[in-house]
Amino acid sequence: MSDAHNTPKRSRSANKRPSVISEGAGWRSSRRGTKSGKKMRRGIKLSATRDKITGAAERAGRGVKTGAWIIGWITGGVVATVVLVLVISLSVNGFARWNAKRIASSANSPEARLEKARDNLLLIGLDENGRAAGFLAIKIAGDQKAAYGIAIPDGAFIEVPGQGFERIGDSWVAGPDVSLDAVSNFFAVPFEWYASTDYEIYQMAMQNQSLAGVIAASKDTNLSDEDKARFAAALDAISSDNVALVPMPVKPINLGEQTYFEPQRAEIADLVKTWWGVDIGVEDSVTRVIIYNGAGVPGIAGLAAQQLIRAGYRVVDTKNADTFGYATTKVIVQNGSLSSADGVVKTLGAGDISQKPADQQVADIIVIIGKDYVPPAK
Repeated sequence: MSDAHNTPKRSRSANKRPSVISEGAGWRSSRRGTKSGKKMRRGIKLSATRDKITGAAERAGRGVKTGAWIIGWITGGVVATVVLVLVISLSVNGFARWNAKRIASSANSPEARLEKARDNLLLIGLDENGRAAGFLAIKIAGDQKAAYGIAIPDGAFIEVPGQGFERIGDSWVAGPDVSLDAVSNFFAVPFEWYASTDYEIYQMAMQNQSLAGVIAASKDTNLSDEDKARFAAALDAISSDNVALVPMPVKPINLGEQTYFEPQRAEIADLVKTWWGVDIGVEDSVTRVIIYNGAGVPGIAGLAAQQLIRAGYRVVDTKNADTFGYATTKVIVQNGSLSSADGVVKTLGAGDISQKPADQQVADIIVIIGKDYVPPAK
């Protein structure tokens, strides 16, 4: 038998690795590898997730910052625009108020008043006792070579500075300046000059519709020689065809033995508008003032009224205050703006301004004269 046949054969069991060790070693190795791999993969995933989250957070943060910056820039721009518009608006309104005050001040300046009054004359007819029996408010229209006039009866009941609502004839007792101011106040037309004459001459002028010779026949006047000559020349040269002298529209009121005349304001307003170009029917055009004497000095409200009338205000009443103990002059705005009271304080040289709106439509401003008010020297 050959060697091949003599070589001992291995058993199948001898050619195999121990199954327990092989399986055991292989199982443990692959198990440990799987856990580590999974742990590592989880770590990588977690790290990647954290990186993504961190990156997203950073990007979101940058986006929020950018958005906040944009919003802040836009908001700042809007605020700046609003502030700019507000500043411009306030500046424009401030300039408008300043310009309105400047225009009003210019319109009410003594020079402007004299210019407006240049061709106006108050002719006063005196009876044999020297009392005023009639007042003729005259307007010379030089460009038309014409003259117009409104004859006011002495019993016309109007606001007389320092006397309240009274017969205009009683204004002459206090002096021609009071009569001038009473007529100026009523018509809202400035009258600076007067001439008094006998009542017969006054009546003849009305009847003949002619003013020729009235200046030469005057008994008293505040006209300078130059102005006297100017008025005389103008009135003497005007034909009676170009003269219109009309009685003031009034309504008679009998009180006992006295007869008063209530002016018919609507009809009067038409005449004043036509001849002087002043619309006294528009109450907003002239600031209306009521003056109270709160200082206890006789006649002081009338002096303040004369000042305000000459400054372009319309005094609708003067009376005593509830007490004479006012140390400071009060200027109370009841209709309109506070700025309308500035001129009152400037004119009087005294006054604390306040605003107390009221439903009454008689006056725009209430003035209570206090002890700090100093009347102008005569």
